[in-house]
Amino acid sequence: MGTVHAKAEENFTEASEFVNRNVPHDSADAYTFKEVDLEAVRARVDKINVDGLARTKNDIVEDCIRELFRAKDFQDVLIKAHRARVKLDELGCFKNISVFIDTSKGPKATSDGLEVTFNVKEHKRLTGGVSTQVGNNEGSLLVGLRAPNLFGRGERVQVEYSHGSKRTSNFNVAFIKPFRGRHRPTLTTSVFQSQSEWPSSGYRQLERGSLLDLSFYSTPFLKHNLQWEANIRDLSVLSRTSSFEVREQSGLSLKSALRHILACDLRDDLIFPSTGSLFQVTSEVAGVGGDVGFLKNDVFLQGNYSVLEDIVIQGCLSGGYMSSISNDMKISMSDMYYLGGPLCLRGFQMRGVGPHSDGDALGSTGYWSAGLHLFTPLPFRPGRGGFGELFRTHLFVNGGNVGNFRVGRDSSILDTLRANMRISYGLGVALRLGNMARLEVNYCFPYIFDKGDQTHPGVQFGIGVQFL
Repeated sequence: MGTVHAKAEENFTEASEFVNRNVPHDSADAYTFKEVDLEAVRARVDKINVDGLARTKNDIVEDCIRELFRAKDFQDVLIKAHRARVKLDELGCFKNISVFIDTSKGPKATSDGLEVTFNVKEHKRLTGGVSTQVGNNEGSLLVGLRAPNLFGRGERVQVEYSHGSKRTSNFNVAFIKPFRGRHRPTLTTSVFQSQSEWPSSGYRQLERGSLLDLSFYSTPFLKHNLQWEANIRDLSVLSRTSSFEVREQSGLSLKSALRHILACDLRDDLIFPSTGSLFQVTSEVAGVGGDVGFLKNDVFLQGNYSVLEDIVIQGCLSGGYMSSISNDMKISMSDMYYLGGPLCLRGFQMRGVGPHSDGDALGSTGYWSAGLHLFTPLPFRPGRGGFGELFRTHLFVNGGNVGNFRVGRDSSILDTLRANMRISYGLGVALRLGNMARLEVNYCFPYIFDKGDQTHPGVQFGIGVQFL
């Protein structure tokens, strides 16, 4: 958020009530300020200024700030000013946005009126750079080129190429167009090429396709993504030792799918949240053309509770199930579920849980996984208030199961999910990597596992954005 300045004058002395100690006014101890409820301070916005506009059109900016005129008290002004700044930032037109709040002046000023000024700095017509990104337990070099605010209403074209440490590469060209309206709709169209290798499953995949995405908010915190994706995939064996089941799935396939993503993120921080929750549901139907067809549903839940200062309990739960929609259509290995690794079920190797053939993970049509975590500061708080705040002590318990689940007449869903459950626990240290990812170094103890699972007792490294 940008810097918000608030200046109180005569009309708002009640918002900063003080007691004079009969000492010189220039003394630091001249006043004792009392905590005041800002909701009790009447305020309204008389005027809004936006300084720094050049290419950006007025109508798209007015749509982002109009809600400010409906504020009824000083706290409401602050909240709506923050939301307006978020909306302006989402346009992608500005690289810097600051907010200044002052008392209203002029002949039309009211007694409780305020004047809000947004200072913005627009992006250049063409920007680019080279950076690094982390996720999915690998690091990548990212080269990007972007043309922001093409026609003055937030339209932009961006080209990105990334190369990962695990022989993955991605190339993407996208056009993004935000629209006006209280639901903040944004349309994204892109074409892409992605290449990845999966040694734990014995295959590599080359994927070329296009994606059409429409995102909008039904409430201020509930986001929807409606997507259509079509791609051609070339799956091939990774080595001579790849299993027969992997070789059977080798070759070209065409996938056309519709997808809906529903997400609500109320956490106060992405990396080390201390309070709030995250809820995400993904539903996908493949088979709208092509030879790949299935119905797939995924859910992810995370809740955070602060027990004491800087001591947080976190609970996570995820699960998914997929089924074929036609005997004439197949389900590819790259669409199936896998479990195991430092990002989901710690104490097991990557994709180390579930059906295997000759050491290759084959994937399954269903899974569930859960985690209970305790995050605390480092013992004795070294570097408190500085570098030490980037670290957390981490204790965890993970559980889950993956397989081709079938619920029979003599078994319930709960019995099916509980059967052959895997459990691991451990402790370690987590490190914040800016606001983009975190690194975990844990000592893991697999507790319950199947004889065919690939366990990973001892030290395990994990790096990513979303852990379970």
